[in-house]
This record gives sequence, C-alpha cells and structure tokens, in this order.
Amino acid sequence: MTTAPGTAPPPTRIALYEAEFAADPHAAYAAMRLAYGPLVPVDLAPGVPATLVIGYDQARRILNDELRFPADPRVWEQAVPDTCPVRPMMEYRPNALRSAGPAHSRYRAANASALDAVDQHRLHSLVQRVVAETIAEFRPVGRADLLAQFAWPLAFRILSALLGCPDELGLRIANGMAKIFDGVNAAAGNQMLAQAVSELVALRRSQPAEDITSRLIADPARLDDTEMAHQLVTLYGAGIEPLTNLITNTLLKILTDEDFSATVHSAGASVREVLDTVLYHDPPLANYCITYPPQPVRLDGILLPAHQPVVISMAACNNDPALEGGGSGDRAHLSWSTGPHACPARSLAYLIAETAVTDLLDALPEMDLDCLVGELTWRPGPFHRALTRLPVRFPAPAAA
Repeated sequence: MTTAPGTAPPPTRIALYEAEFAADPHAAYAAMRLAYGPLVPVDLAPGVPATLVIGYDQARRILNDELRFPADPRVWEQAVPDTCPVRPMMEYRPNALRSAGPAHSRYRAANASALDAVDQHRLHSLVQRVVAETIAEFRPVGRADLLAQFAWPLAFRILSALLGCPDELGLRIANGMAKIFDGVNAAAGNQMLAQAVSELVALRRSQPAEDITSRLIADPARLDDTEMAHQLVTLYGAGIEPLTNLITNTLLKILTDEDFSATVHSAGASVREVLDTVLYHDPPLANYCITYPPQPVRLDGILLPAHQPVVISMAACNNDPALEGGGSGDRAHLSWSTGPHACPARSLAYLIAETAVTDLLDALPEMDLDCLVGELTWRPGPFHRALTRLPVRFPAPAAA
C-alpha cells in the first residue's frame, strides 16, 4: 500500500511468518482491524510485502473482479529470488490457480470435468476402508497422534488413490508439498514435487486407468506434459495439506469444545456442523486466494500497488465483526473461496472429511485429548492453520 507525497510514512508491516502469529492469529487479526481496517500491510516472508484483506465485503469484491485482480503472478515473481520461502506457493504455474482469462477457463474446465467424474459412492467406501485400516494400526496401543497417524496418512492414501499415484511417488509429492507449505527448504521441495508429478504424468500416459490423472490426460483440452504436471501440483496442494488440517482441526474442536463434544456423541449435532464451524472460524487454509493487480487499484480509499500480492484472509473475513450474525448463519463463508477461482472439489473434500471424522468417533467413542490444550502448538507459516500434533488417548482393546 502507498501514501500520497507529504503524508505520514508507510505503516509498519506485520510479519505473518512468525511463530507468534501462528500461536494466536485471531488476536492478530483483531489488532490489525484496530490499526489498519480491512486492508493490512503485511510481510509474507522477510522482504516480501503484500496486502492482507481481512474485510469480508472487500474480499468478495476482489475475488469477483478478475479484471483488476487477476491471479497471474508473472510480473511479481521477476523480482523474487528462487530462494524465497513463499515463492513456490505463489509463483506462476500453467494451471487454473495461477492463470486468468481464457487460459484459466481452459484449465478449470478440464479439472472440473475430471473431478466431477469421481464416483462418490465408491469414494465413500474407499474412505471407510482406509479409516478402518488406519485406526487398526494404532488402536492396540491406546494412544495416537491423530495428525501424524490418522489425518495425514488418510489424506495421502485417498488422494493417491483418486489420482492413480503409486505410494512411492505419492510420498515424494507429499513431502515436497509439505516443505512448500512450511516455507522451509521450499525450493528443494518444489524441485522434488516437480520431478515426482512429471513421473506420474508419464506413468498415466503409458498406463491410463480410472483416475483423475488419466481423465485429465484424455480431456479435450489436450494438456501437454508441463500443463499436466501443474494441474497435479494444484490438486495435491489442495488435497493433502488443507484436507489433513481440516480433519485435524475438526477433531480438535470436538475434543476441546464442550458444546460439541457432548452433542456430537449424543447425535445432538452432526459432524457436518462441526466441519462448517471450523471452516467459518479456523479454516485450514487461513490466508490465500492470492491476486496480483496489474495496475494500481484504489479500494476504499487505500491504494494497492501494481503487481504486489493481495492475499485474502479467509479466517479473518469469515469472522469480520462488521457482518451481522458474527460470522455464522446462512451467509457463505470464504473458506472455499468464491468467484472464478472457487474450489471445484468442495463436495469431495466434505465427503472425505465428514466420513473420516464420523467413523473415527464411532470407532473410538471414549477418546480424549492426551495433553493440556495450552500445550498444543501450531506450525508457523503465512498461509495454513496447522497443528504440529494432536495426541489422544482411549481405552485399548482387552488382550485376547
């Protein structure tokens, strides 16, 4: 953001990459509102300025204005070194997430067609089977880390099955994606990811099957190898980290919120209600939906510079106190985004997360948190809302 000559100096930018922000982002959003209003100067990494949008109305206007706020970062990234920890999450890729205009329409249509062809009945059965197998691995011990031992392996196995990806390739893809989300060794993670998805494309070109990757290859859009690889980057990026964190954050809510912990077990509230509460108040992808205005844009009196990232804080916008109802009710939350870049896999993500949480609670109804709430920690990073662990205990089955 810029100010006119002769006015006060630019405001101090708030670092979104610090552990202090990750520990209590909602307190940070409240302080931002008092200091800056709905448009906040932030740093996504050292020396990487951006505007964080924390007003719901402003976010909706931006997300539905592809002309002034396109998602193409190619001019921005010219001044950003490859070593920048957030560059892999933000750089140009020939896919729907990072394109605008006809290119975006072409990529999005191909992705939507491949996703819409997923048989949801078969997917439900697959999730139930994977949940049962995953629980069986830790149930005899009476303790587990639901992040590392349940949510992550579940998301990984389901997504690999949907994309027709062998486990060895899938692990490399997932590890590369984790480095990118954390912003730690992100450049190396980007290289690992690129190599592995390229191998997956080559595999499915030579051995097509009934999976999303094969359907993308066969789509009339005739995506080349580079385009195919970058479609898969988007699908893995949306399908492992955010899904893992959605399942984990929902389980945390049920384990620690008395209003939900009692009513879910008594069928007074549904798992879907808890999922929606988490998506409103603590979405797993808290700050993203990045756009790059090609010209300076004045929005509500604030001048947003050309080619500087504009980041939507779904977490803050959903809880904008300027809204009636305090962030709940019939108003659509922004955790799936909105406008031309709204998530096309919403129904699949709901199905996977709801089935996983429901079946886990049915299998382990006496599960409790195995630490104090205050001992839980959150992974630093400007984009995600992600626990480092979620330890639980439950009665182990009696020995035969």
